[in-house]
Amino acid sequence: MATDAPVLRTLTVLAGHDKSGRAEQADVAFRPGEVTALLGPTGSGKSRFLHDIESLAAADTPSGRRILLDDAVPDADRRFALQGRLVAQLTQNMNFVLDMRVLPFIRMHAESRAVPDPDATARAVLAAANDLAGEPFGDDAQLTQLSGGQSRALMIADAALLSWSPVLLIDEIENAGVDKRRALDLLLRSDKIVVIATHDPVLALSADRRLVFEHGAVRAALRRTAEEARLLAHVAAMEDQLSDIRARLRRGAPVA
Repeated sequence: MATDAPVLRTLTVLAGHDKSGRAEQADVAFRPGEVTALLGPTGSGKSRFLHDIESLAAADTPSGRRILLDDAVPDADRRFALQGRLVAQLTQNMNFVLDMRVLPFIRMHAESRAVPDPDATARAVLAAANDLAGEPFGDDAQLTQLSGGQSRALMIADAALLSWSPVLLIDEIENAGVDKRRALDLLLRSDKIVVIATHDPVLALSADRRLVFEHGAVRAALRRTAEEARLLAHVAAMEDQLSDIRARLRRGAPVA
């Protein structure tokens, strides 16, 4: 891998204010290998928080937040230099405008990263994507013909296995048509800072911690408790049952 890939030990979001100007309660620090879930109703400020991280906010966004990289304020030159390199972001809608086959596309990305074996890396990304996608796709599939879920699966696998960016921001992975628990496991193995805005109870309970938003600000930061870990197993089992019913319905099989 190229030596100019960004290296980040900590990213800290310094507290800003809510929509009424009231101060947030505390700063929030993020470290590699940790998953943080953002929770709250629509409009509570989750997307703004993601945007503040992505833009390396310097008290120049509506929230008034500031971002520290390894406990230091990045100057204007560093903010510009890191644009598009520090953060990878996956939104709810993924659409390709480049019309080419999947495997050459991923191989081209691998070659741009100067990996030792671009072809093997591209095939590993494709295999990981198919492990996440509801409907597998071949290496000769056209990017523009992939479904929304297949596109999201491909980009999650690419971000986890190939992207240099040490920070990964994801908006509502549960709406992507992918196996969200496998996706989370893959992202955890990537040793990145992972921040997920979600309404899904399994993802929320699977995360290392939860930030709860209200009126545009972080209201609480919660670590998963032992009781919640036990509850997660129960909720995941319930979801497996629902997934089985969904799969049967899709195949036209009886569910009684």
